[in-house]
Amino acid sequence: MKAKTLTSRRSRAVHGVLRGGHQLLLLQGGAEFFPAMVEAMDAACRVVHLETYIFEFAGSALSVAEALERAAQRGVVVRLVIDGVGTPSIPQAWRDRFDAAGVHWHIYAPLGRFGLLLPSRWRRLHRKLCVVDGTVGFCGGINIIDDQDDVALGKLDAPRLDFSLRVAGPLVNDMTETMEQLWWRLQAARKVRRREFKAAWEALRESRPVGDFSNLLQKLETDRTSVQGGDSAFGDSGAAPLGVDSARATLLLRDNVSHRHDIERAYLKAIGAARREIVIANAYFIPGRKLRRALIMAAARGVRVRLLSQGKYENFFQYRAARPVYQHLVNAGIEIHEYAPSALHAKVAVVDERWSTVGSTNLDPLSLLLAREANVMTTDQRFASLLRSHLDGLVQNAGDMVDVQALSSRHWTQRVLDRVAFGIMRATLFVTGHRY
Repeated sequence: MKAKTLTSRRSRAVHGVLRGGHQLLLLQGGAEFFPAMVEAMDAACRVVHLETYIFEFAGSALSVAEALERAAQRGVVVRLVIDGVGTPSIPQAWRDRFDAAGVHWHIYAPLGRFGLLLPSRWRRLHRKLCVVDGTVGFCGGINIIDDQDDVALGKLDAPRLDFSLRVAGPLVNDMTETMEQLWWRLQAARKVRRREFKAAWEALRESRPVGDFSNLLQKLETDRTSVQGGDSAFGDSGAAPLGVDSARATLLLRDNVSHRHDIERAYLKAIGAARREIVIANAYFIPGRKLRRALIMAAARGVRVRLLSQGKYENFFQYRAARPVYQHLVNAGIEIHEYAPSALHAKVAVVDERWSTVGSTNLDPLSLLLAREANVMTTDQRFASLLRSHLDGLVQNAGDMVDVQALSSRHWTQRVLDRVAFGIMRATLFVTGHRY
């Protein structure tokens, strides 16, 4: 029998529209993110949705897998979607445990025999979303992987730098809707492959948002109050240093249908309106022409632009293709700092301490043109000020500034490799019909 979910009568989401009444708590790394998510899952009564690019069944990430298992064992509907590149398969032992507990799981777009040779397979599920009972949501850049394990770099000497938001408020309904739509469309595609066309049609019907928006929000507000036991988003832990109540915020998505450029446009609008300062922490920073031009124009009108980026060499293309962009930006007076203590995986930004965003979106072509992404954007000045202060400390104390002279005076073979990587990246994107 089909399990009923919290949103059996769903409303149409209002992505990109700022609404008030949100509680935002910034979580740094798995050390803060996993316990907060596990706590929410252990309190779940009806539904847990989780989407992630990487799910490593080892180390501290096991706490999340165990929480999903516990929730399903007590009758909660648990739906897990994992990307087929980030995590090609679930270990057999955990497949058995999930199946025994009743966890519903799906591998998004498995590569198949031709792997990434097919351009259609470059469209990945890169967003990291979790919603519990439609009342508490998580959105950010943190994968379900131990802070000191890295797919490319191996064992890290220090925890990876990354962020996620714990959210309560109206946009959690938007998160729930987009996750349910994806889930039922994946089920429909699976049924079609099995020639179960009637079941596929039913799954597609489930993916369509219906229902009365105001009634649903009223129900969710009642649920939020009963689950949280009050107005604070921070539970019994007291006031959090990077959390605020009553914030205006919205959910921004990037997909390949109706939200192709929403996140990039939000960045461009904020950068274009900047008057004092832009601070960006972004792991894979290879912005396209529009973003590069916007940042350079901001610097030209006296805005201080600072970037905290990945300082570790992970792979040829991401590292090399960024160098020509760095050269262009530092020549324009933009400060670029490479994170030194460990790997950086963050995707956050603050503009003028009035606008900020936390999410899964890198400012690179894979995120901005191909992948499914999700960011929370807020204009709450309190939160922006807190995040800016935190990033300022990281830039000053943990970043090595890229020197314009050192960048331009590297050996010619290094500069040639940079140009080759950048050229191949652009040619590859051309194959998919994109200019960047």
